[in-house]
Amino acid sequence: MPHYKKIVGRLCYLSPVSDEDAEKWTNWFNDFEVTIPLGDEAYIPTNLNNEQRNISDILQHNLHVFSIVDLNSDELIGRCVLFNIDKINRHAMFGIVIGEKSYWSKGYGQEATKLILDYGFNLLNLHNIMLGVFSYNKAAINCYKKAGFKEIGSRRQARIIGGKKYDIIFMDIIADEFTSIYINKFLE
Repeated sequence: MPHYKKIVGRLCYLSPVSDEDAEKWTNWFNDFEVTIPLGDEAYIPTNLNNEQRNISDILQHNLHVFSIVDLNSDELIGRCVLFNIDKINRHAMFGIVIGEKSYWSKGYGQEATKLILDYGFNLLNLHNIMLGVFSYNKAAINCYKKAGFKEIGSRRQARIIGGKKYDIIFMDIIADEFTSIYINKFLE
């Protein structure tokens, strides 16, 4: 099944998740270089059947999970998600992974973040989007700041890995702080 250009940027586009994404997800989530920054490495190892079930759940429950796809090659490079959506108070949590390491530090994460923020603020009518990131994940923190997130606090020494303690940094962005890069061009 191909990917579909739901929200398109300069480098990448967000596509609805596909059943065929499961194999790449399985590879990413069994790679410590990918999972340690996310904090997922100490949990149960995943396999293809688990990831196929995860995708089935996403498709069945219409969750706001998108594949991140390179615009030029149509290669699946990551995924992003808005979750814990509160429609009454208009807030959500955000998560992202660029699983294909050859795409790291090239602007794909920042652009995908801006694309899903555009979707969240301008189509889901959210007011506040928040995330948590480990203090050792400097690349992600810089990416989020470039996308407009601001640090709002931390949970001290909440992550222990390799015998060292790290903070979880909480960041958020509100709708008034965000400038649309995609959705508003359809309204002009």
